[in-house]
Amino acid sequence: MFGFRKKELVGIDIGSTSIKLVQLKEVKGGYELVKIGMAPLPTQAVMDNTLMDIPAIVEVVRSLSKSLGVKVRQVACSLSGNAVIIRQLSFPTMTAQELEEQIHWEAEQYIPFDINDVNIDFHILGPDEVDPKKMNVILVASKKEIISTYVALFKEAGMTLTVLDVDAFALQNAFEANYDSSPDEIIALADMGDATINLNIVRQGESLFTRDIQMGGNLYTLELQRKLGITFEEAETLKLSGSGTGDERTMGVILQCNETLAMELYRSMNFYGANAGAERISKLYVSGGCSRTPFLLDAIRNRLEIPVELIDPFQKIIFQEKLFDSGYLKEAAPHVAVAVGLAMRRYGDK
Repeated sequence: MFGFRKKELVGIDIGSTSIKLVQLKEVKGGYELVKIGMAPLPTQAVMDNTLMDIPAIVEVVRSLSKSLGVKVRQVACSLSGNAVIIRQLSFPTMTAQELEEQIHWEAEQYIPFDINDVNIDFHILGPDEVDPKKMNVILVASKKEIISTYVALFKEAGMTLTVLDVDAFALQNAFEANYDSSPDEIIALADMGDATINLNIVRQGESLFTRDIQMGGNLYTLELQRKLGITFEEAETLKLSGSGTGDERTMGVILQCNETLAMELYRSMNFYGANAGAERISKLYVSGGCSRTPFLLDAIRNRLEIPVELIDPFQKIIFQEKLFDSGYLKEAAPHVAVAVGLAMRRYGDK
């Protein structure tokens, strides 16, 4: 959401275990896929949404971009978890310019850091449904040192960070470009990564509730290591294959972790429901590498008792079949959903 001219950008999602890159071009009525790719990161290069091994990340960004033949040098990237603070607030109705002039003073009480140490942005959602004299605003803040780290990283990779967004809102971009929903329908979006689950509840383009759950795919790895006495690498392999060894203990650990994540989603959505009254979430769309864990979606469906499905960020995106394999896109879809949303960003976006 920190963002300058309408010009094409490349979306790069730096996750805990891999980097995803997507480039789109605008065509009549939508978008066309230009570039797509993923590359693994070294173990612990990114931990708890913190960039730990910047030289290694730079090298992966540089080599992935080169291998895909990416010519665009301007990048849209995103933050999540403890790297960013998101608050939905109510303010007396005013213009965007008026809010711009006083947002720092108003934000100070909601930011647990020195206000001079953070960059702040906002988006006006619209009138407050309860009090028409007020308006709802999403406030987004991140420490300047974190933003500087991302800027320096891409500069080192020969690129320019032009837009810095938030994972949850990038996923919302991808959803809204690919799915139609009725005006009163409330949809939940969850990007399930290795360290964090980004939950965003939306209605007709308006974010009603966001929460970062500090848990994800690493839960499976840690539990498999602890209960089976195996290495990190062995645990990662078992997590992805599910019943890789035919060992019932492996599947037991995975199913238990599935229930834990499903319960965390249930608690967060229940918290929203308790404050939203009768407004019911009609469906949950999930993305992220963790979402591909065996039987996880079944556990979430059983716990939430609403339809749950993997998001398809290419549902309405045009692509040339001679350049892109549809099977690969289907397999990659949940992994690259945030990157797709980032690739839709342009200079000057809010």
